[in-house]
Amino acid sequence: MLIVRPSTDADLPAITAIYAHHVLNGTGTFEIDPPTATDMAGRRADVLARGLPWLVAEQEGQVLGFAYANWFKPRPAYRFSAEDSIYVADSARGMGVGRQLLAELIAQAEAAGVRKLLAVIGDSANAGSIGVHRALGFTDVGVLRSMGWKFGAWRDIVLMEKTLGAGDTTSPE
Repeated sequence: MLIVRPSTDADLPAITAIYAHHVLNGTGTFEIDPPTATDMAGRRADVLARGLPWLVAEQEGQVLGFAYANWFKPRPAYRFSAEDSIYVADSARGMGVGRQLLAELIAQAEAAGVRKLLAVIGDSANAGSIGVHRALGFTDVGVLRSMGWKFGAWRDIVLMEKTLGAGDTTSPE
């Protein structure tokens, strides 16, 4: 059975390996060089220090994916808008891991006070990520054409959004 839970320090080697695979083989991230485990630990600590979720999906003791939310921009006015990130182990693709991670991430981001969750999806050909976001209620905002150069080609960014909780209908204060 797949369990989605808060990440721990012990998950960092698996998180680092999953992300490295995506950096080296995919266009969902525009990073070119995989970050080290120390880099990933720092990124995770930064997210958690902001009171935002960093989750893993685990099955039979094996981490199959991770997801987190981080502030969209650092300025205080953006403090109710976050961007999601989801990465699934190549061996677990098509098993619903990303969907379960995103569903729990949405719930935890809303509980943390996020009113708008954004998906900034690398590569307009990234049908899996676009599809899972649509399935969980994200709507299209637009496409930024040719924003990144990776694997010898220009890559787009797809922007999607989902309103959480009361959204912009009430004051967050």
